[in-house]
Amino acid sequence: MTMRRLECGSAAGGELAKGCLFCSEGSKMVLFVTGICRTGCPYCPVSLEKKGVAGTYANELRSSSDAEILGEAEAMDAMGTGITGGDPLCDMDRTLHYIRMLKDRFGPGHHIHLYTSSVDPGKIRLLREAGLDEVRFHPGDGTWGDFDTGKLEEVVSIGLDVGIEVPALPGREKDLDSLISRAFSAGVSFVNLNELEFSESNWDMMKKNGYKLKDDISSAVSGSEETALALISSNPGRRIHFCSSSFKDGIQLRRRLIRRANNTAKEYDVVTDEGTVLRGILYADDLDGAAEHLMKEYEVPDVLLFIDRKRNRIEVASWVLQELADELPYKCYIIEEYPTADRLEVERMPLGRHARS
Repeated sequence: MTMRRLECGSAAGGELAKGCLFCSEGSKMVLFVTGICRTGCPYCPVSLEKKGVAGTYANELRSSSDAEILGEAEAMDAMGTGITGGDPLCDMDRTLHYIRMLKDRFGPGHHIHLYTSSVDPGKIRLLREAGLDEVRFHPGDGTWGDFDTGKLEEVVSIGLDVGIEVPALPGREKDLDSLISRAFSAGVSFVNLNELEFSESNWDMMKKNGYKLKDDISSAVSGSEETALALISSNPGRRIHFCSSSFKDGIQLRRRLIRRANNTAKEYDVVTDEGTVLRGILYADDLDGAAEHLMKEYEVPDVLLFIDRKRNRIEVASWVLQELADELPYKCYIIEEYPTADRLEVERMPLGRHARS
């Protein structure tokens, strides 16, 4: 197997893990079970909002019920789920429950992979019995050079896909190479090397240790890609995947957004090539009266508008509002939003004389 280059600078020696294939299609929901983790990796990129906090997120949605998690999976027509944290094994009851729930709702073909830093055969056996398909171990960086494979061999014997996933730390090629060799000797199916990234929660540590940004347009660390590619080249025949920072944003996230947008878009929405949604909005003191005004005076079909009482506005087809804005006595805009549960607004363009005043 020779190394092949993939989209956005990623690379692979051999086939990708099944979980990676679903992620690359944008068809996996990310289920963040808990921010609790006892490993304490200094480069951990988990946000300050989530790190060390017991809380569950389905993609961007802060979830407080099973119904919300299942609703998010249905909203993006998820073909699988990646369970992450923190360390999901720090909350086994919740993790086991979610695996069973997802398999019960979506069937055995719903692929579930899980990230953990805990090589605990007993817990992994329970997760496998619940329906887990693939596990990815993230050993602490202090153990890479002399990683103990005894428990890993026991996990491999349980009968699910087993891999190692760690960041490609520049200057740590020797330790990483040792980890790779030990992992494959224990029988793992694959090793994933992620491009190291700066985040809000690890920024101070990264600067303290002399890491530098790769360029001005990404959060990737200089030298991480070169480290990963060198390790793939020096381990021919082994199933090693380098996942670049730009691949996560430019491919995985973008395709997930497009998938969710196309699955949830209303008749008045326009889905962009980047997976964002364009819609018109207007503000009025009397939302019901304004909606009736649009439908009666301008014959706007009711399927092309919606009273969003939560945000105190009316959503309207952007192409309709563009034609009518100059005549309307309301503040009107075209907005671009992510199709996510939090509906993060990207841009806002004023329409008509009232919005510009």
